[in-house]
Amino acid sequence: MTRTRTLLTLTAAAGLLTGLAAAPALADPPAPPSLSTARAELAALTVATPDSSSGYSRDAFDIWATQPDHCTTRQDVLSRDGKNVVEGSNGCQPTSGSWYSAYDGSTVTVVAQATIDHMVPLENAWISGADQWSAAQRKAFGNDLTDPQLLIASESSNSSKGDRSPDQWKPKNTAFWCTYAEDYTHVKSVWKLHVTSPEKTALSSMLDTCS
Repeated sequence: MTRTRTLLTLTAAAGLLTGLAAAPALADPPAPPSLSTARAELAALTVATPDSSSGYSRDAFDIWATQPDHCTTRQDVLSRDGKNVVEGSNGCQPTSGSWYSAYDGSTVTVVAQATIDHMVPLENAWISGADQWSAAQRKAFGNDLTDPQLLIASESSNSSKGDRSPDQWKPKNTAFWCTYAEDYTHVKSVWKLHVTSPEKTALSSMLDTCS
């Protein structure tokens, strides 16, 4: 890394809007919960019929907002999760580096091709309860750097996943299924989003792959 930056924490999520002081820089992506924690969180999730997608828009989540370090969320994730990252003169935008896409096991070396994926897709969040949130809550979710919600993905894997839930799409890299299920479950739990019955079953099956 070429600099130390401060990143938003969930406990100060409103800092995106109010300018609260950020926490110390995160050197690594948020770790997944333990298997036992993930199973407990999954068991506690509310199973419900999806809400209507009416009114959904990615803009409602104000993604890639400016963080307290004056860089965008996307720039912070690229710097946080890349290797040998070199940043430009503005101290924010990476100009080179390499980024591992856990979804398909590929490595991206072109900055523009290192996309940032929302572990729980935005539209899925919308139909799982985010449609009832305030604009501030949706902004905090769309730019969540505290939970394992934002990760590097190759363009092809990001496009393949789209807004699909785990019962509709699974990573090509089966070795990532365990972490994927742990992370996805944790995000849904933290943000109190509900799941469908097929979604819960798929998550349970992928947790079964954890060694």
